[in-house]
Amino acid sequence: MKQRDSARVAILYPGNHAARQKAATENNRFADLFKAFAAQGIQAEPAVYHDEFCGEVRQQILDFDGVLVWVNPIEGGRDRSVLDSMLRDVARAGVYVSTHPDVILKLGTKEVLFQTREVGWGCDTHMYLSLDQMRRELPARLAPGKARVIKQNRGNGGTGVWRVQLPRDASVNEDGSSAAAPPGLDTVIRARHAKRGAVEEEMTIGEFCERCEEYFRTVDGRMVDQEYQERLPEGMVRCYLVHDRVAGFGHQAVNALFPAPSGAAPKEAPQPGHRYYHPPSKPEFQPVKKKLEEEWVPAVQRLLNIERESLPILWDCDFLLGPKNEQGEDTYVLCEINVSSVAPYPESAVQPIVEATLARIRVARRSCGLAP
Repeated sequence: MKQRDSARVAILYPGNHAARQKAATENNRFADLFKAFAAQGIQAEPAVYHDEFCGEVRQQILDFDGVLVWVNPIEGGRDRSVLDSMLRDVARAGVYVSTHPDVILKLGTKEVLFQTREVGWGCDTHMYLSLDQMRRELPARLAPGKARVIKQNRGNGGTGVWRVQLPRDASVNEDGSSAAAPPGLDTVIRARHAKRGAVEEEMTIGEFCERCEEYFRTVDGRMVDQEYQERLPEGMVRCYLVHDRVAGFGHQAVNALFPAPSGAAPKEAPQPGHRYYHPPSKPEFQPVKKKLEEEWVPAVQRLLNIERESLPILWDCDFLLGPKNEQGEDTYVLCEINVSSVAPYPESAVQPIVEATLARIRVARRSCGLAP
């Protein structure tokens, strides 16, 4: 980190050579952040990234005090391995990086749904560390009328997220148990990928496992298995956090894996709809905000050993409504945490992002003996 009078911040996002050449503070989706940093007297610049010119970007951001990163786990068919190695390098050189790749590995994978299932936001959740384990255990978890959601460890855009269920006409006893033979790899199921435009398909459990083989090929390849939440048609609430405080909400009424209308063909299931954004004061979301800030986030920090200062500058937790409790109150089930690339975000999050970034940079500059 070089001596200078004022702090500098880079905003890193993916693009090609042409996008890097024409990048400016006003011609990208982070224009609101660039404007907010400028209002604080902070110089913020775009850093367009691609693996092909990783070294060039590294040299650029080494001259900054901090870098905020927006790159998906899978971007243009590539993973983040090259980028994450570079970010670790610049972080060791004294540049503040958010989110640091080591924190992403703790917080931003589907495995966190399994690790944190007991903190208060979980449900019946399992993890498959290998394809063989999935072949052995998945059939026994499929019960008539009860769907499961199977998710690859790292991904985005619904890739590698599947809803699986026995056929609607599976035989059921009066007590709800199956009257047919226990499911096996040759049992036919209905499966629907969460990617936009996907439709429900019929295949055997064995064929479904073969579809999932690619998700186990990486070093951290694994899949998480959660029970499907029947209240999904009531919508999903996305809570945007800056460090450990909620900075806004997103609400999406029709989301991935939304079922078809009763009696309609599976292909009639609606596609994901618009997400509406709200400030952190939205009255109906105060119960989940209170739980997050006072109970769940502190519990996750303790469990995963993450200090407040290391929490992402911006991250989000996606919640579905779980069964109502004995008092008739809503419960919430975590279905995903997004850390690598949280955008778009509510307008109410912009100023908290700027303030949190400046606070972290001041600490980093003092630790290097530079002026705040």
